[in-house]
Amino acid sequence: MSLPTAFLDAAARLIPQERRFDDPLSTLAFGTDASFYRLIPQLVIRVESEREVVELLKLAGVHRVPVTFRAAGTSLSGQAISDSVLLMLGDHWNGREVRNDGAQIRLQPGVIGASANAVLAPYQRKIGPDPASIAAARIGGIVANNSSGMCCGTAQNSYHTLAGLRLVLADGTLVDTEDPASVASFQHSHADLLQQLAELGRQTRGNSELAAKIRHKYRLKNTTGLSLNALVDFDEPLDILSHLMVGSEGTLGFISAVTYHTVPEHPHKASALLVFPDVESCCRAVPLLKLQPVSAVELLDRRSLRSVQDKPGMPVWVRALSGGACALLIESRAASASLLDEQVDAIMAAIAHFPLEKQVDFSTDPAVYNLLWKIRKDTFPAVGAVRATGTTVIIEDVTFPLEVLAEGVNRLLELLDKHGYSEAIIFGHALEGNLHFVFTQGFDDPAQVARYQAFMGEVAQLVAVEFGGALKAEHGTGRNMAPFVELEWGSEAYQLMWAIKRLLDPLGILNPDVILSEDRELHLKNLKPLPAADALVDKCIECGFCEPVCPSRGLTLSPRQRIVIWRDIQAKKRAGIDTAELEAAYQHHGLDTCAATGLCAQRCPVGINTGDLVRQLRGEQARHRGSATWLAGHFATALQGARLGLLAADTARRLLGAPRLARWAAGLHRQLGTPLWTAAMPQPVQALKWVAAPPSERPRVVYLPACVSRAMGPAFSDSEQSTLLDKTRALLEKAGFAVIFPDGLDQLCCGQPFTSKGYASQGDNKRDELLATLLRASRNGQDPIYCDTSPCTLRLVQGNADSRLRLYDPVKFIREHLLDKLEITPQEAPVAVHVTCSTQHLGEAEGLIEIARRCAKQVVIPEGIHCCGFAGDKGFTTPELNAHALRSLKDAVQVCAEGVSTSRTCEIGLSQHSGIDYHSLVYLLDRVSRPKGRTADLWAENPGATD
Repeated sequence: MSLPTAFLDAAARLIPQERRFDDPLSTLAFGTDASFYRLIPQLVIRVESEREVVELLKLAGVHRVPVTFRAAGTSLSGQAISDSVLLMLGDHWNGREVRNDGAQIRLQPGVIGASANAVLAPYQRKIGPDPASIAAARIGGIVANNSSGMCCGTAQNSYHTLAGLRLVLADGTLVDTEDPASVASFQHSHADLLQQLAELGRQTRGNSELAAKIRHKYRLKNTTGLSLNALVDFDEPLDILSHLMVGSEGTLGFISAVTYHTVPEHPHKASALLVFPDVESCCRAVPLLKLQPVSAVELLDRRSLRSVQDKPGMPVWVRALSGGACALLIESRAASASLLDEQVDAIMAAIAHFPLEKQVDFSTDPAVYNLLWKIRKDTFPAVGAVRATGTTVIIEDVTFPLEVLAEGVNRLLELLDKHGYSEAIIFGHALEGNLHFVFTQGFDDPAQVARYQAFMGEVAQLVAVEFGGALKAEHGTGRNMAPFVELEWGSEAYQLMWAIKRLLDPLGILNPDVILSEDRELHLKNLKPLPAADALVDKCIECGFCEPVCPSRGLTLSPRQRIVIWRDIQAKKRAGIDTAELEAAYQHHGLDTCAATGLCAQRCPVGINTGDLVRQLRGEQARHRGSATWLAGHFATALQGARLGLLAADTARRLLGAPRLARWAAGLHRQLGTPLWTAAMPQPVQALKWVAAPPSERPRVVYLPACVSRAMGPAFSDSEQSTLLDKTRALLEKAGFAVIFPDGLDQLCCGQPFTSKGYASQGDNKRDELLATLLRASRNGQDPIYCDTSPCTLRLVQGNADSRLRLYDPVKFIREHLLDKLEITPQEAPVAVHVTCSTQHLGEAEGLIEIARRCAKQVVIPEGIHCCGFAGDKGFTTPELNAHALRSLKDAVQVCAEGVSTSRTCEIGLSQHSGIDYHSLVYLLDRVSRPKGRTADLWAENPGATD
């Protein structure tokens, strides 16, 4: 049924056009979540204020329009999709307020869970919920789903750590439980509602059988249905209301802010892996461990261990475990090292009588415990990586009472075998009896759907009826388990949930069919297709973990959305449907505005780099291969042309003045698509000329200035007017090195400019040519090779097959070769640090930050900026990507007078959008350092010696 015209007109008056989406690309892209269900909204609205939510809910009520709230879309059970109106959180829901030295924190629903913990880290506190998706999931979804995780258990989830709530009800009424004036107003305006909630509570507490059932159900980890425990835990109606909102999945109201009681984040931790010979002995150990000072106990069945045993870095012994083996991964945390030792001794003493097949003792060594947790974290993606194209990965989570955990595991294994899920694995949060089972499922033919239906029916009977457990422990009910809520809870409790729903949402407009549904086959409808699109991305499970690091998210598409749309295009083509209009839209949204930096691959559970797909598609569109080949063969000419272009721009700036030139350039860019000139545009660098110095006793370093360093100097307004090339050479010499330049420098290039435009073969040829030249310059690898920008270094490192070459980006070379030769006096002035995408890929992010902290007493790392979006030359050609990626930068760096990074092009965009000058890290290090020891003597004897 289409949306009422009156509603659409009223929404258009309230929300600007740029935040309303009804085109096929946007509705499919924004309407996709991490579940295996698909509904396509008719209208997506990006809301930016509480007032907008209030007014839209009032409109929805008047016109009987269903609405669904959407935060990050990492939910797994179909609770964040809609075929009506989807209200999606925009940028302005990111507020946070730390209270009482970290004992509490007030958060708006758009804050990413991991960001909340980063704010709390200086206080050694964290929020209680710790879902696996915490680096992508947002607070609104974490509260609305009552998400938990490995360490959270039941005591530290959102329900039990809730200190206050600000919410909007279905009728548009706003109430803040921490604001006395708001509470008083609400008690006056909604006295009848509060009275009815209080009466429901009294009736429930007075029904001893029902109250006992509720208490039993929430003794377990349980997110099936509404949070009925609110009716037995509280008698004040406002407390009942606020706790009903936790886990309500947007079916009772909109959570506008939440205040948490935080929990300790102890700095000392140790982990161990204990492998038991069978499931029974493994599960019998769990109740004993629950009495001990453990922070997490993760169960891994033999299938889970088998799924990762052949991965790089896995211990050889994993492969040799017996067929029935079952493991517990145990972590303990403490406020001090001595207390941690005591805890470890107590834990091991408690289970000393259990026979073990294999044991990795408790270790505080990060290399050891990170490997152990890698075993656990790699299990889910291991299943996803082997699934057949077109199938989806389903991760279910159930809870068994601890006393029957062993039988529950074995019975689940039997069901998986019975229904032919041979690839399935079981792991979970053992302390709570919470098991995840992961399997692959196709929905493209009736037989597969029937198999899934039969399997889930038997699982529901086993878990909910036979064992009295929970069908959803922490993933939320959603559409997936809505048909089974009555089976699990019984008719009386089920009707109580409906009474709550009808009281708080009498018109039924809030997320219909989620949690509560009259449709007993809802879980079998609107199943998401995952058609083949390209081998590069076919393993994508659309989880959304990639989205927070994508610079184009919110401007056009995220990596998940790029894959969703490309899948749809390919499926439509195979069906003979015309895709011309969709592909035209995808050109801008999917290809032109992708930075293709590959940060998405770092967050992706199965390692997908959506940039690889984008580069491949650009390559298919590339129409100037002859020109690309000519430029590769005449690169020195091309580089000189770039210098001349920069000179022409700078001459125009001198003649017209920077403000006028900026206005003219912006107009030409809008009309003709010409590259955008800004005040941060570099001045040209003259071609390098040097005279070889006589041989010296100094150690040699081969210095490879990137082509951008050879062409682009400082901006005219920059406080630093030395070129990066000159500054780097001076720093290397100060540290006692003789600097060697490769022969034919201006002809050399790593090939990245060609590859990013889709000319992969030309790019690879240039890279290989450069690597061969560097091998000669370094005397077959005797000398280290320093490249002054991290993107070029990454390109060379990834393409280098010769183990003799020792390639360094600025951070690694400074760490390993310069710091011990320099005496550093940190400056007082604060410094902003931008960690480039390539620095992250090189594993040098922490190294860059640590060097900056040695050079400056205060270092600012702007939150939420993972990629600057300049992407080589897109800052000139597609400047909206750079502007969007850095939209929060200026406010974050106001206390700084300078920023540092390791990419010359990134620094252009950073300078433009921050209001401060960004330079290479070497500028800062050179300024605050002087040579020491023998290096100082050599420097005094012969400053500036260069070969």
